[in-house]
Amino acid sequence: MATVSTYLNFARETEAAFNFYKAVFGTDFIEGIHRYGDMPPSDEFPPASEEDKNLIMNMTLPIVGGHLLMGSDCPSSMGMIVNIGNNSHISLHLDSKEEVQKYFNSLAEDGKITMELQDMFWGDYFGSCTDKFGIQWMFHCPS
Repeated sequence: MATVSTYLNFARETEAAFNFYKAVFGTDFIEGIHRYGDMPPSDEFPPASEEDKNLIMNMTLPIVGGHLLMGSDCPSSMGMIVNIGNNSHISLHLDSKEEVQKYFNSLAEDGKITMELQDMFWGDYFGSCTDKFGIQWMFHCPS
């Protein structure tokens, strides 16, 4: 079943922020914490530096009403610059590649594709864009 979540990016503070949110909402992380050091090596995604290996690649926390907060660290050493305004996404978790492509193509029109749709190592078909109004979107479905 399709769901929507909010995806938050931090320079290097994801774990601290999510531990704070965990205490506020009294919930626990779903599927644990995934770190950059856990990522398999590939040509597209070079291995993380020693100082970045322990940073958060992805984590998920249920908050209220079935809504999920998801997040990751985006350190400048990996070429990512986090600023207020570019640090959150609306994340669509859809049921099929066709749905993903439909919404991706529509929202990317007159906007900017930030990651082309592709099968990812974690098992999802994934891509992202910024729409023509500056809102950032992520798209997922099982591969």
